[in-house]
Amino acid sequence: MENETSPAKGIRGLVRWAMMPPQAYGVYLVAIVLVYVLSFYVGTLKPKHAPPLSPPPASAPAVPRT
Repeated sequence: MENETSPAKGIRGLVRWAMMPPQAYGVYLVAIVLVYVLSFYVGTLKPKHAPPLSPPPASAPAVPRT
């Protein structure tokens, strides 16, 4: 019974399963669709507008440097 290999459990087992040829194609396609959907969603968000900046104070005229 020492020669029997049990299926790996946890994240390592999931990664090993996802890297095998039939599943790898599906995982790759799902990743591409997920990136497309997320980028489309982020592109449709409206940016928050910053409050307008006030003009700089004109208390003293600019002095040219020499």
